[in-house]
Parts: sequence; C-alpha cells; structure tokens
Amino acid sequence: CLDCVCKFCLCGFSYRTGLRCRMRRIFLWLLGIYIAIPFIIKLCPSIQAKLVFLNFVRVPYFIDLKRPQDQGLNHTCNFYLQPEDGVHVGVWHTVPAVLWKEAQGKGGDWYESTLHSTHPVMLYLHGNAGTRGGDHRVQLYKVKSCDIYVWGGCVCVCVSGWGDSEGSPSERGMTLDALYIYQWLMQRVNNNPLYIWGHSLGTGVATNLVRHLCDRGTPPAAVILESPFTNIREEAKSHPFSMVYRYLPGFEWFFLDAITANDIRFASDENVNHISCPVLILHAEDDTVVPFPLGKKLYNMAAQSKSLSGHKVQFVPFQSSLGYRHKFIYRSPQLPHILRYSTAQSQNMHIKRKSYESC
Repeated sequence: CLDCVCKFCLCGFSYRTGLRCRMRRIFLWLLGIYIAIPFIIKLCPSIQAKLVFLNFVRVPYFIDLKRPQDQGLNHTCNFYLQPEDGVHVGVWHTVPAVLWKEAQGKGGDWYESTLHSTHPVMLYLHGNAGTRGGDHRVQLYKVKSCDIYVWGGCVCVCVSGWGDSEGSPSERGMTLDALYIYQWLMQRVNNNPLYIWGHSLGTGVATNLVRHLCDRGTPPAAVILESPFTNIREEAKSHPFSMVYRYLPGFEWFFLDAITANDIRFASDENVNHISCPVLILHAEDDTVVPFPLGKKLYNMAAQSKSLSGHKVQFVPFQSSLGYRHKFIYRSPQLPHILRYSTAQSQNMHIKRKSYESC
C-alpha cells in the first residue's frame, strides 16, 4: 500500500511538472509572437495597410454581388464603371421601394432614367472589410429606399480592391474612385441634390471627396458621416485591436508610423477646415470600433471651422442603451425623421445656391 501511495504521488508530481513545462513553453511562444509582431509590421508596413483596409475579408461569404436581389434588394441594379484603364468597380443602384414592381426586368438605362427624379440621390461609401453586400449595409439601403420623401435613389460602390472590383486599395485610389462615381452621377441627376454618406473608414473617403469638391467650388448638397473619426492615426490608437500594444514603448513608431509610411491619413479633422456644405454626424455612444469621443471631437472641430460658418453642422448621438454600436444605427426608428429634417434644410440651401449661380 505504501508503494502504491508513493507511485501515485510520483505520478501526480510528474504530471504537474509536465503541465508546468507545457504551460511555460506556450507562454514563451506567445511572448515571442507578441514581441515579433511589432518588428514584422515595422519591417513590412504593407501588412499594416492590409489591417487598415481589411479588403481581403469578404463577409458574408459566397454571395453573388451580381445578384443584389438575392439579398432582398429586388429594386437594385448591379453594374460596373471604369474609373481608370483596366480597373472596373462594382456598383449597386437602389431605387425607391415604391418602384419595385416597375423595376422588375429593367436594365441600366431605366435605372439611370430614375436619377432625373425631383428627389435627392445618395452616394454611399462603406467602411473597411466586407463588400457592398454586407448585411448592415443592405439594411441601410432598405431604410433609405423605403423613404420616398427623402431619397430618389442610393448608389453604393465597392472601390478598387473591394468585393468584385479590380485594383488594389489605397487612400488616393479610393478617393479618385469616389470622385469618378460622383461625377458620373452629377451628369445624370439633372441638378437635383446629391448627398454623400460615409460610414467608418468611408467617412475618411467622404471628407477627402467633399474637400476636393469644395476646393473647386462645386460642393455637394451635404455630407453625412456615420461613426466618423478624426484621422487614421487617432483611430488606430483607439481601436480595440491596438489595446494589447497601446502602452508598449514605441507603439507609435512601430504601428502608427507604418500607416503613415503607406500614405494613409484620412485626415477628416483637416478636411473640415476646407468643407463648405452642411454636415451631419451620427455616432453611437457604445461604438467600440470608432470610439464615440472621436466623433464628438470631429464635430467640435467642424463647428469651429471657418469654412463651415453659415452651414448647418449637426451632431446626433445615440445612447448606449440602444445597442447600436458601430454598425446598427440604421435600426433607429428616428433615423428617417433625422434625415428628413437635415435634408430639408440642405435642399433649401441647395436651391438658393443654384438660383444664385444661375443669376
């Protein structure tokens, strides 16, 4: 019996010793990976660019972007435009839901003809990861298309490198693609108001685009920024993924400078000093991807901007208790009312500006 007890104790001791050795090896491996990642990103800054864009993440998988009707958008047309030689980008054009019967079986020419309606048109620029067929994006298209009193149509584009669009992503390329689509729409909307809506990373593209348009004296009717940030460095520093490295000595040198090395800035805080059209900012207080304080900070900068003096600058927060987080503001029953009020004001300014230009 004494021998059995000794053997049992020795086996238990051996098991515990082996477990500690295995745990120690796992810990050393994880520590090695933790230390190696900053150096890998510093040596290969293109990795950081991929983490910013996340264009390789296609969620949901296995959907056919050529068939928006599979996502419940039976009043939507898929087509492709060519912003530059050899690069085609995918576009969805959603008409008001009241036209869904008339839209059945119609081609691109019919959809283009609807842009001549008296209602404003929206150019939607989505955020990183996924495609124009992402679920929360599809739900937002549906919200817009159901409100005939505000929108005459919504156009969403997967810029170069996203979805089934060709090319590689870059801030400059995304902005040029958005500019091309905007000009394409302007040739077809018959002087009706044209709005720009950006979400998350798309807000950086939106402010880049609007700044360019305002600099040349052709501002849009208004810009709507959903879950915006001030600039990409502050956003990257605040992002949940950076939490494990945020307090590491040299964090900015390892990670943020790698973003700058890829010529990625998305400086909305600078752009608002060059924008001269109404601005509406929507942000949920429980947004963990783009923290609420960044959206509020951008609003404060816009409210103090000299270029925006005389233009409506509005900030609409959504309480944490609503659970809208980063992607679900479309669920707000107040959203149509907010948009109606904001667009009514911007349309009046648009009409006055057009009347002044014609004089």
